[in-house]
Amino acid sequence: MTDSPSTRSAGSPGNPDLSREAVPGQSVALAPGQLQLRPARRGKPPAHLADLTLAERVAAVEEMGLPGYRAKQLSVHYFEHFTTSAEEMTDLPAGRRDELTERFFPTLLTPVSVQAADNGATQKFLWKLFDGPMVESVLMRYSDRVTLCISSEAGCGMNCPFCATGQMGLTRNLSSAEILEQVRIANRMLATGEIPGGGRISNIVFMGMGEPLANYRPVATVCKRLNAPAPEGFGMSARHITVSTVGLAPAVRKLVKEAIPVTLAVSLHAPDDELRDELVPINTRFDVDEILSAAHEYFEATGRRVSIEYALIRDINDQAHRAQLLADKLIAKGGLHWAHVNPIPLNPVQGSKWTASEPLVEKRFVETLRDAGISATIRDTRGSDIDGACGQLAAEVLETDTRRADREARVARVEAIAGAGEQQ
Repeated sequence: MTDSPSTRSAGSPGNPDLSREAVPGQSVALAPGQLQLRPARRGKPPAHLADLTLAERVAAVEEMGLPGYRAKQLSVHYFEHFTTSAEEMTDLPAGRRDELTERFFPTLLTPVSVQAADNGATQKFLWKLFDGPMVESVLMRYSDRVTLCISSEAGCGMNCPFCATGQMGLTRNLSSAEILEQVRIANRMLATGEIPGGGRISNIVFMGMGEPLANYRPVATVCKRLNAPAPEGFGMSARHITVSTVGLAPAVRKLVKEAIPVTLAVSLHAPDDELRDELVPINTRFDVDEILSAAHEYFEATGRRVSIEYALIRDINDQAHRAQLLADKLIAKGGLHWAHVNPIPLNPVQGSKWTASEPLVEKRFVETLRDAGISATIRDTRGSDIDGACGQLAAEVLETDTRRADREARVARVEAIAGAGEQQ
């Protein structure tokens, strides 16, 4: 795999890129600051209707000796009725239903568990993929919308130390259909009453497990399917689809070039490179200035305000001087109104001593941004009691003694940098 060069040295001695092929069958243990840019597993899911365009579905149906309009019927069942059950497809020839469903709807995700929180308004799903890895997604019901937070990878190779998924390493990327199945099954459960309250998914956020833009092509396809009118896709508003990234600037520019219709969210978490190198290791390749430049280009191309996500970690990145630095950098990049900052109280993960900022510190951080003219809103956290909040999704984590020592050493470096910044 060839990686784009950073505007700074990608392999700087302080935080080298040690990405390598994982040993088959062995779990990945990432060293402090190490990026895993190649998945440990490359298993390819069976072909599925949701992977195909409507024209490709027609061609596939005709290859089976059936008229092309059967593809539209199959698509209606999937994208409008949210079903893959042969018994429910009574408009298809009885003698071919099983064959058609086996061909176009292989089982990709198996529900393992559903946990509820917030009086049932939040539901966390654990899914088992066809080849064994687990992924999670979270449904959040609000008064005016139903949001589904979906996963794009099994695990994550970005290795951010405050994120549970980042401690897993990257098992493999998900296919377009595996990502869309999270949406389809959640919609089905809403429609049948298995999830109380009815309705359907109105908003999608790619903020589950994985770095979406590291799995660019399937994620781009999913965005198109979500937005395409039924029965080509789910017919969702492009403004209600949010894709997050920890900072893959070239992929953001690719979204611009391909005119993929989404809202962009950048998980920044620190405005200064020294601290962000440790908190978000991809920063050693694409630094703060580079990702903010790409994000501003996205705003200019689409007219859509960019969300800046910022996990507030007590005594690490929550200082008022960092809020001011963040405001200064946003204003210098494009003025006051191109970005909106979402500070997020850190949701602690198991084994970490880091926790959320004190309420008064959080308030001062937000007020500093607002006083500078930057729009900022504290993000509502949901599902923390079921490990379903931002940064907490981790279907499978086994921490060895070596991995724990690595993490603790990294935490010590972050704290030293944070403290040095406070003394300046």
